Amino acid sequence: MVQSLNTKIDLVIDATSFSGLTDYGQIMIGDKGFEFYHGQDPRKFIQIPWEEVDYVIASVMFKGKWIPRYAIQTKKNGTFSFSSKKPKEVLRAVRNYIDPDRMVQSLSFFDVIKRGIRSKFKKKS
Repeated sequence: MVQSLNTKIDLVIDATSFSGLTDYGQIMIGDKGFEFYHGQDPRKFIQIPWEEVDYVIASVMFKGKWIPRYAIQTKKNGTFSFSSKKPKEVLRAVRNYIDPDRMVQSLSFFDVIKRGIRSKFKKKS
């Protein structure tokens, strides 16, 4: 069994991890970090200390009514994507440990298309 980073747990909720294949399990948010544990396989887990978190990126739809997924971008190990049953509760719990300036919205579909078109017609210097 894996030893948890946290000494105090704020939130435990069912979630899905989108790293490689889809994994179902639980997210634990506590005083030391963000943790994801797989439901059946105890060897599959993700532990991210708060010092390692660079940005928390939320995909916001319908003017904040629905958040289908969110991602945690780390300083060294890349980006980890998750979704959960109550994403607003998860993001509020994360906000207690991460500076709110480091929590950002992801680009919308139309923003990505607009950037792609602009880059095609941009003059090269």
